Amino acid sequence: MVQKLDTLRETPSQTAGPYVHIGCIPSFAGIEGVYPEDLGKRAIEEGARGTPITITGQILDGTGWALRDALIESWQADAAGIYPGQPGADPKVNGFCRFAADKETGEFMLKTIKPGRVPSGWGGLQAPHIALWIVARGINIGLQTRIYFEDEDNSEDPVLARIEQRHRVDTLIAKRIGDGQYRFDIRLQGENETVFFDM
Repeated sequence: MVQKLDTLRETPSQTAGPYVHIGCIPSFAGIEGVYPEDLGKRAIEEGARGTPITITGQILDGTGWALRDALIESWQADAAGIYPGQPGADPKVNGFCRFAADKETGEFMLKTIKPGRVPSGWGGLQAPHIALWIVARGINIGLQTRIYFEDEDNSEDPVLARIEQRHRVDTLIAKRIGDGQYRFDIRLQGENETVFFDM
């Protein structure tokens, strides 16, 4: 007998827990041989066009404690502002990377190229940015945010323009700390909480 669909209820939300790494980055969890290499291991391949950059940071909870079990995915365009799969895209830019916070320090690192400006659905161009998706213990639904860069002109970006509390825009801006080096800390709650998007 088939169960009637009107009797089904939504199951409770669950945090990512320790299993997200096993499924998404098995080698990080100490499990080798599932894939030749973990999916999304690199944002770029050798020879990618554009300016190489390294972004480091931590994901901090409301007490300022760095999460050491966070998993992050990044999505971006190439240096010309073209996404993978679109005509003219740089074949050496994967556009996608999956990485984890360090188990001891909570530091994460993303090595990529600085993306170009991409067209906006509202007309004009968006400022160079990298989209992030974050999961970790205590997070029931993956969080989405963006990284912008302090050495770029972000004044005309239509997404940033929609943030009503203007002082919070700064929570999306990576700070330049050296040549090709940026710092971007993500605060889950409290003072200077990072802007998250419902996308």
